Amino acid sequence: MLDDLTRGCINLHAILRNLEDLCDLDPDARGIIMNKNLSILFAAKSIPPALLVFAKGKCKMTRGTGHHDIKLFFKSPQHFNRMIDGLASPIPLKGFTKISFLTGEFSKLAERLAYFLKPTPQLLEDERYSEINTILTAYTAFYALAEIGNNDPIGKLNAARIADGTVGIRVLNGGPEISLIAKGGKLEIKKGIEPEARAFMTFDSLDTASGILNGGLDSYACIGNGSLEIKGYIPMVDNMNKLLAQVAAYLK
Repeated sequence: MLDDLTRGCINLHAILRNLEDLCDLDPDARGIIMNKNLSILFAAKSIPPALLVFAKGKCKMTRGTGHHDIKLFFKSPQHFNRMIDGLASPIPLKGFTKISFLTGEFSKLAERLAYFLKPTPQLLEDERYSEINTILTAYTAFYALAEIGNNDPIGKLNAARIADGTVGIRVLNGGPEISLIAKGGKLEIKKGIEPEARAFMTFDSLDTASGILNGGLDSYACIGNGSLEIKGYIPMVDNMNKLLAQVAAYLK
């Protein structure tokens, strides 16, 4: 059974967070918000808040609060999840005169994100679409992994088994670099590779990462043929993979 709090944290800090990268990768998404300069604070009970800032055709999401033009409140993780599912509306506490942005540009941006995160075999035949899908899927999966490790009851047990330190995750030939940082059973994801990573997971290409993350390739087979390399302190990666195995259920 999925945990509502965990799902809410994933929806905000792993899925909506992708708007940041979507606007960098996709000209159509960037065009939607090119002339918009405002910020939205998402405040849902029990979920750490997030600030989404649009400025000069770029988008930046940070964990926490700050200056904001619009504040959207959600009574519970369930309320937030229902909004993501299109079954509920947020409670605006600030920015009533800017609601048109939410129903207009922001709604279009969310639709564009869904387009890239819900691929079909036909869409994946397009090289540029597949590249953007893979990058966003990788970010979604690993940011979600941290939320599962910090909130899901079973995920907490697996996160507690990851030794303190960093696992560096690389997708070669145009893909992202991500660091999973474990400390005292708590997990954090950062872009880029921390200089003192204790273990590494390296995909040889976007195609390999896409195949594994979308379920088309077997990770152990990829290790066997060298397209997925694991090195360093291997127990860290083994326990991280137990969390990664939980991700698919939350991202259905």
